[in-house]
Amino acid sequence: MSVSTSLTNQFLIAMPGLQDPNFSRTVTYVCEHNTQGAMGIIINRPMDLRLGDVLEQLDIEPEMPRIAEQIVYQGGPVQTDRGFVIHAGADNFDSTLMVTPDLRVTTSRDILEALAKGTGPEHCLVALGYAGWTSGQLEKELSANTWLSGPIDHDTLFKAPASERLQAAAQLIGIDLNLLSGEAGHA
Repeated sequence: MSVSTSLTNQFLIAMPGLQDPNFSRTVTYVCEHNTQGAMGIIINRPMDLRLGDVLEQLDIEPEMPRIAEQIVYQGGPVQTDRGFVIHAGADNFDSTLMVTPDLRVTTSRDILEALAKGTGPEHCLVALGYAGWTSGQLEKELSANTWLSGPIDHDTLFKAPASERLQAAAQLIGIDLNLLSGEAGHA
């Protein structure tokens, strides 16, 4: 797989016909895509959980109320007990995957401690779990019209309300999902 065919740092947008309850009507940020497979985090499934709840379980005291109220997202069906933080900036934490020079995914406790102190990244999304694909699996799903892929946008990733992220991601590639059929076909 070449760098040009990698979907790293792109959005995966679920097509209307995708009925898998784990992925129906989702937009996923692809953190890594190579010959071994792919890993992404769903960014539009808020949980009934706040960052303060997660911090409390880890015995971390948030110093700012707004940090405790931050939404936690259902990042995917794999390792749902593990936290993933997508963040902007050049901060390096103990366990960080650099996706681009400006975007990273961190899984270590130190980022949560920094967020609780108010010294963490300004723009971040906290999720539990991730989406994973084995070698060639994502490519097959794309060929079957399960997903659209497109460029990411920081506003969609970090600022848009969760309920608007799917349509916002589709609009980045000029698609109105309301006009697409749930049936796939090939000419």
